[in-house]
Amino acid sequence: MTHLINLEPGIRKLVAQFIDAGRPSARQQSIQERRQGYLNTIDLAGEIVPVWDIFDQTIEGLPLRIYRSSNQSNLPVLIYYHGGCFVSGDFDTHDRQLRMLANLGDCLVVAVDYRLAPEHVYPAAHDDAFKAIHIVRGHAKLWGGNPDDITVAGDSAGGHLALVTCLRLKTQRQWMPKRQVLIYPMLDATASSNSYKTLGDDYIITRDALLSGFEAYLSNVAPDHPEASPLFREDLAGLPETHIITAEFDALVDEGESLFRRLLELGVEVQCRRYLGVNHGFFQLAGISSAARKAIKDVASILSN
Repeated sequence: MTHLINLEPGIRKLVAQFIDAGRPSARQQSIQERRQGYLNTIDLAGEIVPVWDIFDQTIEGLPLRIYRSSNQSNLPVLIYYHGGCFVSGDFDTHDRQLRMLANLGDCLVVAVDYRLAPEHVYPAAHDDAFKAIHIVRGHAKLWGGNPDDITVAGDSAGGHLALVTCLRLKTQRQWMPKRQVLIYPMLDATASSNSYKTLGDDYIITRDALLSGFEAYLSNVAPDHPEASPLFREDLAGLPETHIITAEFDALVDEGESLFRRLLELGVEVQCRRYLGVNHGFFQLAGISSAARKAIKDVASILSN
């Protein structure tokens, strides 16, 4: 039984509408419909706040959008990989949140427009995410940022990409970001956690939505491949300071918190915060969710530590 009463009012209304509509499956939608559906929710992210400077750059074929909070130099740098289950999401779906993060964190935010499935399958998104971190480090000073104070972050598929980017960097043994922020990351393409079963049907971003995204992107790659399901990797020790955000009514809540426990055991400096009364995707909902507004402030405060 869906615990509607335990959801924040704005999210409760969305979930009730979803259930009343018969819990439409993402598998019945075309990719174009999924992408448009994501764009249709932009207004739920709140106001468009002004930022000191916003500009787009395409470097080595990779589109980036840079948000600069002020004309100060040596700003902390946040590299952000958007969510969208590997098949949707873009600059527009995340613009309002990233404006807030730039202002509240007094930082340089760089959004990465990585390639999406099914047009581009594994390892396209992973390779773009990895390329982006090197590009940003090389250009940070030019843009007013501090190349030695880089945080990688992302929500959902973007959280997955942030983690795998750090793991790839670790194998190079040259440099690491200062920290990573993983917002309800997609970590297990085998969908083995209990929350996939108990929370996978009713809360809009369903088991079908998550797994069909993985399937489109992974194509012929096995779900237990180390870059498909990084939760189970044996090389998680030595990661940078890690902050994990989970949501109470999210099919991914168990895997995010499992990663927290694994990192804790391995001696990684890690914190995990579960936000109550919200579902997967709530970070996008600052216009209707007080937890979303708080989460954005919390992520911004991590950058100034």
